[in-house]
Amino acid sequence: MFNDAKILILGAGYGGIRVAKKLAKKYKKNPNVKITLIDKNPFHTLMTELHEVAGGRVQPESVQIELSKIFHKTKVKVVTDYITKVDTDKKIVTTTFGEYNYDYLVIGTGSEPAFFNVPGVKENGFTLWSFEDAIRIREHVHSMFSNAAKERDENKRKEFLTFTIAGSGFTGIEMAGELLEWKSKLSKDYNVDEKEVRILVVEAMSTILNMLDRKQANKAERYMFNHKIDLIKDSPIVEVAPNSIKLKNGDEISTKTLIWTCGIQANQQSSEYGLEKGKSGRLVTNEYMQVIGKEDVFVVGDISYYEEEPSKGNPQIVEAAMQTGDTIANNISALLESKKLTKFKPKYHGFMVSIGGRYCVANLSGFKLSGFFAMVMKHLVNLHYLWGVNGINACYHYLVHEFFSIEDKRSIMRGHLSSKGNRLWLIPLRLFIGSIWVLEGLKKFVGEGTWAEKGLLSVVSGPGPDSWLRYGNIKLPFEWLASAANSGASEYVKSADAAAQTASAQPIPILSHMPSFYKSLMNIMIPNPDIAIWFQRMVVFTEICIGLALLAGLFTFLASAASAFLVVNFVLSAMAGWDILWYFFGAIALMSGAGRTFGLDYWVMPWISEQLSKWRFGKRIPVYNQELQVKEFISHEGSINS
Repeated sequence: MFNDAKILILGAGYGGIRVAKKLAKKYKKNPNVKITLIDKNPFHTLMTELHEVAGGRVQPESVQIELSKIFHKTKVKVVTDYITKVDTDKKIVTTTFGEYNYDYLVIGTGSEPAFFNVPGVKENGFTLWSFEDAIRIREHVHSMFSNAAKERDENKRKEFLTFTIAGSGFTGIEMAGELLEWKSKLSKDYNVDEKEVRILVVEAMSTILNMLDRKQANKAERYMFNHKIDLIKDSPIVEVAPNSIKLKNGDEISTKTLIWTCGIQANQQSSEYGLEKGKSGRLVTNEYMQVIGKEDVFVVGDISYYEEEPSKGNPQIVEAAMQTGDTIANNISALLESKKLTKFKPKYHGFMVSIGGRYCVANLSGFKLSGFFAMVMKHLVNLHYLWGVNGINACYHYLVHEFFSIEDKRSIMRGHLSSKGNRLWLIPLRLFIGSIWVLEGLKKFVGEGTWAEKGLLSVVSGPGPDSWLRYGNIKLPFEWLASAANSGASEYVKSADAAAQTASAQPIPILSHMPSFYKSLMNIMIPNPDIAIWFQRMVVFTEICIGLALLAGLFTFLASAASAFLVVNFVLSAMAGWDILWYFFGAIALMSGAGRTFGLDYWVMPWISEQLSKWRFGKRIPVYNQELQVKEFISHEGSINS
């Protein structure tokens, strides 16, 4: 057992999150390992999805995952604070409100836009490299349409409605795609002629999307051309003014909107760390992702620079960030346990770029996809990442934002999954199906023959001689139950005959005989008449409970799912005719929240959701109290001096 190890991670980007989660999982039960993560924001930002917020496709919260949710019930302690100094000699990191020492440091403070000394870009342009950037662009685009709607001067209106993106990398092309799809809605909302809206992509080089192969890049270019996105290549921007941009060839473009996506560089704060720097200010590492000359300092993600090939550093993409994170987590573990370090061996599976919510091109592990299937893969990759970060909760919210609440048909499913209807019209169906299930359950409770003779009043006298609850009344059409009854107790013989008579009165079943797999399953679950009786009693109880739940509008989704499940079982048992199928399809309709309108689910489900959230993610703590909580914990453990 090693001594206390204090691991400090700077930055909650893709790489920092990866390192923290892997180490927290590995040393979950080891009290000697203390992990602290510091970030200026209390949330993890999905950087690859910022264009969707900037382009008005999804709500802002869709690209944020609270760090408290990610690391609840883990040993990672989250600090929301600004890093002011990193002293790798004294092994101390200073923040605005505290001071933290460490045994192992992971630097993942990320990158920032590079302006290449172009005059006016920083003052007059927009970047898309943070959540705040996305919100600013979103609000600015709205204001441009609002101003254009009232502007009578054609030239000034042209400035308002010309949206220019500088750079044709993934971020630039994806941003152009979002504006392409958004402009129709904005034109309608602000009563602007859509034909006057112009979207331009200005690129200094002669080709676009240079991380893709040319065939896929050309497909993207054709798509943009067909949808009237103007692509201007071989045209470096040399100056940016409030109302225009100037190109190297002398041309000027009148516009009030320039979104700069021409490149990134290491976070400028990293230059103060006193560590060796490579291209674009990135921190140079060895093959173990350690800073040169600092065995206890690692660099993860965009800010790291390791030459995978001569003069070619690791790409600044999500997959590289996560793989460097894996290497770092493994090597910190190796140092703690005195094992051999592992080298960074990247294996990139490809690249994808979406142009709006309905078109995508991708190179994935040698497969070249475009259109619908490429977009499906992009969503699956996002879901895979989100599952690793925050499980089913993150995946569910992603599906809600990307599909179930999407507006203006801006997804590969268009609006088919997001159409909304008033649940009021489901109330009659819910009450009707609920009543039918209660009656079906009561009919089995007293017995079909008794019910036919006395009707609903038979319930008062309790189970009749042909009740599904009475010992010996085998109603299930399984031959092994009948044979067991005939070869054994005489009481089963009478019940088998009754079952045969009952079966003869039933409608013609959908299936003439049970499928072999189902018969084998039932033979295991219900091997003899004794268990069959208890199974029948459970069926009766379930049917009545389903009916009462639907009538009350309580746990309607579960009750509807159980309803559909029972129907499937009756069909596979060769007991049900075609008339039973309406139960199945009616149940599916009720699963769309039918109990939340004039039902108990209106109150119960929000309460349960709140309680589950508190259990799964804990009680939300204000940011201004998080640092105090972390320091109290660390002080108690004696691992960090503040």
